[in-house]
Amino acid sequence: MGLNRGGTVGAARSEDPYLPTHGNGGYRVEHYDLDIDYKLVANRIGGRAVLTAVADATLTRFSLDLAAFRVSKVHVDGRPARFSQSHSTRDGQKLHVTPARAVEGRFTVEVRYVGNPAPVSSRWGDVGWDELTDGALVASQPVGAPSWFPCNDHPSDKATYRIAVTTAAPYTVAATGVLTTRRRSAGSRTWVYERAEPTASYLVSVQIGRYDEVELAAGPVPQIALLPARLRKNATRDLGRHPAIMTTLEGFFGPYPFGNYQLVVTDDELDDPIEAQGMSIFGANHVDGRRTHERLVVHELAHQWFGNSLTVADWSHIWLNEGFATYAEWLWSEASGGRAAAAHARDWHTRMATKPADLVLADPGPARMFDERIYKRGALVLHALRGRLGDESFFTLLRDWAARHRHSTVTTDRFVELAGQHAGGDLTAFFTAWLRRPALPGLDCRDR
Repeated sequence: MGLNRGGTVGAARSEDPYLPTHGNGGYRVEHYDLDIDYKLVANRIGGRAVLTAVADATLTRFSLDLAAFRVSKVHVDGRPARFSQSHSTRDGQKLHVTPARAVEGRFTVEVRYVGNPAPVSSRWGDVGWDELTDGALVASQPVGAPSWFPCNDHPSDKATYRIAVTTAAPYTVAATGVLTTRRRSAGSRTWVYERAEPTASYLVSVQIGRYDEVELAAGPVPQIALLPARLRKNATRDLGRHPAIMTTLEGFFGPYPFGNYQLVVTDDELDDPIEAQGMSIFGANHVDGRRTHERLVVHELAHQWFGNSLTVADWSHIWLNEGFATYAEWLWSEASGGRAAAAHARDWHTRMATKPADLVLADPGPARMFDERIYKRGALVLHALRGRLGDESFFTLLRDWAARHRHSTVTTDRFVELAGQHAGGDLTAFFTAWLRRPALPGLDCRDR
């Protein structure tokens, strides 16, 4: 097959107004096979990435998201391809690929690259691969994935992964997926993880440190914690109720959607916990031996259902992630003998009423994606909905929502539609007030 001059060029920009410089048109990725050789002292990655993708039409050119690494080789379907890199405000950091022959249907891309990984600068701060005092971490939400591998960096493009990381032998590597292989040679060790469930690029993570492994639960969902030896005593207490939290959330939301769960506690302090697929990352400051931050443990675990298994089609729907995870905190508080969800709802409604009425929950805009009101008002929507539906219908709705869209993408309109089905009535006015108007509605739901 010769070069199809009549083919199309894959867009180097997504159509997402929230992330115009991330994501690429013309194809979707099915699988990433990543081999990463990481030199800790030099903070240097030597990487090989093989992407299996499917073209929407015949493509004569396409783009990937990749930060400022030096790319030495690109092959498409085993043949050398021409490539160039660009870094612009308009298009972002891109690797542009022109294959020797136009691609159609399923194709593979192999990229060899090397360089010093660093976080990607964004309006939400620096995100991506970052150095710790003695190790490294990845915190990619929402645009940090290109800081360490070439990808189609949009939440709607979910793929499976194999991740192999080689680094110095004294260090433990945790990555997205289930550990399948661990081998040692000449002072280094290679860790191989595989994630069979479709995963958004921002939820793919690597954590490297001098960590002890603590088993929290053997099954049916294996739960482990990786943490510095000095924090073992505090962490054992702070994470001691994790199996109970898992069981409780499964009761509310349905079966846990992945094959394992890893909690990583870094030896450094972190501003906020980090969410990844099948994994959560906390700083040393989140472990104090008094369960001070247990609500954050609950929040990050809830994201495995809402955010990770059910991933937003684009970031305008972020309340479906953060509102649900925040409400999980209130549900656990009630289930574990703490304050009732209704008490949390009343307090936060009072606080939200003092805030400016200038945010539309269903489309907050990119500058307000992580506004506190997304989290708390999102949880208030759910509590108000619980009052409208009653407990039986409400929790049936949540389990149906999680099951129906397991490992796929979701939107606000789909949730509104499903809620209406479970309510057996018209909820248009309810959701318009809560999601489409900036004014805060009255809570108007019975105490629980």
